[in-house]
Amino acid sequence: MGNKNIAIISPNQNAYSETFIQAQKKYLKGNVFYYFGGAIPTQLEGGSLKLTRFDRFVFKIQKKFKQTNLSLNEFALVKSFQQQNISVVLAQYATTAHHLIRVCKLLNLPLITHFHGYDASIHRVLKAHHNFKEVFDYSSYVIAVSKKMETQLLSIGCPNQKLIYNVYGPQPEFFEVIPQFSKKQLIAIGRFTDKKAPYYTILAFKEVVKKIPDAQLIMAGDGLLFDVCKNLVAFYNLQNNIKLVGVITPEKFRAYLTESMAFVQHSITPLSGDMEGTPLAILESSAAGLPVISTNHAGIPDVIIDNETGFLVTEHDVEGMTLKMIEILENPTLAKEMGLKGRKNIKNNFYQQRYIDVLDGLIDSFNN
Repeated sequence: MGNKNIAIISPNQNAYSETFIQAQKKYLKGNVFYYFGGAIPTQLEGGSLKLTRFDRFVFKIQKKFKQTNLSLNEFALVKSFQQQNISVVLAQYATTAHHLIRVCKLLNLPLITHFHGYDASIHRVLKAHHNFKEVFDYSSYVIAVSKKMETQLLSIGCPNQKLIYNVYGPQPEFFEVIPQFSKKQLIAIGRFTDKKAPYYTILAFKEVVKKIPDAQLIMAGDGLLFDVCKNLVAFYNLQNNIKLVGVITPEKFRAYLTESMAFVQHSITPLSGDMEGTPLAILESSAAGLPVISTNHAGIPDVIIDNETGFLVTEHDVEGMTLKMIEILENPTLAKEMGLKGRKNIKNNFYQQRYIDVLDGLIDSFNN
């Protein structure tokens, strides 16, 4: 098969938490055209979606005589897809796919819909998009990133024959991290959102400090709950033990992994229904050779083996998380053993090239 022209569509240009999109852009075999900016993309990376005056005139005439039901943004996207000779569309998030269907239908373009988490779980999102019936009907393939998500998508009507289970893989650089296990430090990274419940991580660690006064927790990322968590740290007088360091680069994350004893994240399902897919930071941390202390939530138990490559507690079990944090911090040998098993598990089953190969195979299945 010759290289195809692939349109990757995302609401965001370069969200720091969406490194899986960077991997797609970098490693997929075809010629990638990256469209972004809103429900219907308004920008093309390295190019333009700006219509000529003539195109705008044509659109006005078509609208006047009811020859098109497209919006101006959809019309611009159609023109761009034609100019770039796009042969397949890969939509990040089902909410994006929902808005692309008219364009794809008009051009008879195959659509691959990549679910990631919230789009498969938030109640109001599912309701607003009629359980993504149109998306399931039109998409050639639908990608789920966890076993829990697979079950959820089947339950709302995704045809089994279209559903592909494909978990992200960490960047190869994470396998090169050599943890020292010499510092009583834990690391957490991710958006400060309801489903990641960073406040639970803080509450669990608060009890750790009572037993291990020199223990450290690094929390990286930002989000709606950042200020709340900052206030919690101050309220409990934990400024010397918990550092909220904001958004960091992958390089800085790897540096923190090198000096930490475990990765921690207390993911939950909030009242909105929002759930993780499979958190990439957990895959990255396990690949780096650190044990992971987390919850039995969404795709986490797919990639972390409880009591072998980390510890998984029940959602909202703050006390249970405290105990596992203490167990790891007091047992560097156990942390190292679990970390090595974790690295092997990710290397054998969830490496990045496997994830990309699956996407390449789906794209190659189209004849256009």
